[in-house]
Amino acid sequence: MTPEPAFLLHKRPYRETSALVELLTLHRGRVRAVAQGVQRPGSRSRGRLQPFAPLHVTWAGEGELKRLRLMESRGEVALLAGEGLLCGLYANELLTRTLPVEFPVTEVFAFYTSLLEALPRPGSRAGALRRLEFTLLESLDAAPRFVATEGGELDPQARYVYDAASRAFRLGQPGIDGRTLRLLAAGEWSAPGLAGPAKAVARAALAPLLGSRPLRSRELMRELAETRRAGLR
Repeated sequence: MTPEPAFLLHKRPYRETSALVELLTLHRGRVRAVAQGVQRPGSRSRGRLQPFAPLHVTWAGEGELKRLRLMESRGEVALLAGEGLLCGLYANELLTRTLPVEFPVTEVFAFYTSLLEALPRPGSRAGALRRLEFTLLESLDAAPRFVATEGGELDPQARYVYDAASRAFRLGQPGIDGRTLRLLAAGEWSAPGLAGPAKAVARAALAPLLGSRPLRSRELMRELAETRRAGLR
């Protein structure tokens, strides 16, 4: 097969010297594979197979679990730390938890690549994360419908809460005002004052896909925020 652009989403040890990996690939979406020998001391592949490192990979196998055959670097790894690193780990965990195996998501791959470029810049993180989240929701046919649950347009003066069953918005408090929701519908996720509402809508829409098990990366973000608040007291 032609080498496929890819990123590592998750890796865990398998047997003595191998690893089970989850990859985000350009044309095949999420691919599960065994990386044989990658845990062996001195393995050159071990250094390449790192989160946020752009790769070219090939694999063999017809079942759901593939066997990696080729793994080459195709660029510099994104150097992330602190909040930027946690945002990257969140994106990896989100894609691992929600994407079906071998479900093509070329737009998700493109926005994930853009996210890695944005994460070192604090002012760009939120907008890049929201673009990835909403593109993921659209790819899975789970994106919010920015209409009222009755099917009509959102009243700019009214306040709404997200209704997961209909993927629309019903009147409710405290909610988000209709004007803000209309701006989000137009893709204005990074406009001033919209970061909080965009995050709230994305989280509400993703909740049915993630189920009841919490994301570990969110817990780490919460711990980081609490540590920072404690340091300011």
